[in-house]
Amino acid sequence: MEMQTTLKITGMSCGHCVARVTKALQAIDGVQVDTVDVGSAKLRFDPARTSEAAIASALGEAGYPVEPQS
Repeated sequence: MEMQTTLKITGMSCGHCVARVTKALQAIDGVQVDTVDVGSAKLRFDPARTSEAAIASALGEAGYPVEPQS
């Protein structure tokens, strides 16, 4: 079953950042990117193939830390 989430991402300030975050997300197996804007990303993912923690880790490694969901 596919899950949907919106991530709050820090460190983004321009279109180049949006492109880098989009590329990082698309490289993760099981992730379908809906939209990426400065400061956030809306996506769907297959929990059998990846997790929110793995997605956040990949974005952190790309230089864009994910803020915890409140």
